[in-house]
Amino acid sequence: MKDPTGSGRHGATTQSRLSQEQAQEIARKHEMLYSGRMGGARAVFSFCDLSGLNLSGHNLADADFTGALLADCNLSGAKLDRAVFFCADLRRANMARACLRRSDLRGACLRGAFMVGADLFEADLREGVIAEKDQRGNLTFLRHELRPAEMQTVVLANANLERARMNGIIAIQADFTDAVMRGCKLVRANLRQCKMVGANLEGADLSGSDMKGANLQGAVLIGTDMTMANTDDVDMTGTLTDAPAGIPLNSLKEPIEFLLSQHALWVETSGASGKPLDLSKVDLRPLKDLASANLTALKAHSVVMYGMELPGIQLQGAQLQGADLRATRLVGSDLRGVNLTNAKLNNADLRDCNLGPLLLSADRILPAQLQGATIRYADLRGADLLRTSFVGADLSYSTLIGTKLRSTDFTNCVLDTTLFSQGSLREAISAGCKGLPG
Repeated sequence: MKDPTGSGRHGATTQSRLSQEQAQEIARKHEMLYSGRMGGARAVFSFCDLSGLNLSGHNLADADFTGALLADCNLSGAKLDRAVFFCADLRRANMARACLRRSDLRGACLRGAFMVGADLFEADLREGVIAEKDQRGNLTFLRHELRPAEMQTVVLANANLERARMNGIIAIQADFTDAVMRGCKLVRANLRQCKMVGANLEGADLSGSDMKGANLQGAVLIGTDMTMANTDDVDMTGTLTDAPAGIPLNSLKEPIEFLLSQHALWVETSGASGKPLDLSKVDLRPLKDLASANLTALKAHSVVMYGMELPGIQLQGAQLQGADLRATRLVGSDLRGVNLTNAKLNNADLRDCNLGPLLLSADRILPAQLQGATIRYADLRGADLLRTSFVGADLSYSTLIGTKLRSTDFTNCVLDTTLFSQGSLREAISAGCKGLPG
């Protein structure tokens, strides 16, 4: 295997040190190859020492990092789809918001790595070792100081681990807060004292795993296989499972379809016919789809609508305090004047929705209220937020690019990691928005 520096050959147990300039040049040529320009070449960093170097933001999709030393390396925001990190050392590496879709991380050491918001869709994180023959013809194995497939104390908050293969991993005290782990394979994984608060483990396989002392508060465990898993001292407060959360839909006095039609009639006739609907604390998940439904002025405190399809829904003036709208798709919905105080909207798709005020009369408007709401990792691109109140809300890692921010109130919001359009903060402040960082 050739050394990317051109200095000759090196064995699997020898790691050649690259300078920042050399690494940048290899990355530059790789990006030239991807853009179809002359002189490009695939990045091969196999068995190189890149520790502490900065490759953030580069397009290194399909690059080869086999056996590389990447401790303390900055790969934040890098495009690393299908990249090979087989048995690489990624201890304490910064991979925040990096894209690692279908990457090969078998046997990689990720202890202490920072991977908030990383996309690891269908990534392979199973165990693996590199073998080579010594001078006597015997097989020897390349190992890190720490054993392969180790993810102790790794921070994967809000990472996308959907359908990732993580069987047998060691992830003691790892942080999977709000991570999307649908269909993830974690058979016989060591997850002791893991933090999985709000994680989405829908359809995940945790059979035979050791979860002793883990924190799964508010996690989604719909269709999750936990056969023979060790759940001693696991905190499952507020988890969402296959069992009804609140009032079961089939326990209502009349069929839900009839109740919805009566509410729509009540709205259309301004109260002359039909009947207003109260769905407070009802679990609506069995409906799955309420696209374009007319639920104006609905009363539904603490309603459960997790994962539902709600594009184009009309919820003007609806009372949805404390509602569970996590992972819902609300694209293009009409939410003018809605009350979502203390609601859960993590990972919700709110693109192009209208969260502006509802005009009640010539001199009276009702602003949308999202005070104290949890809106982490939500997509609000193109949304209208005229006069919307987010006082005390948590908008960590949410995307507000291209939103209409006019007289919007962000007082006491968590905004440190929220994505805004370039220059939009200055424009928003001049447009009367409150609580934004200067």
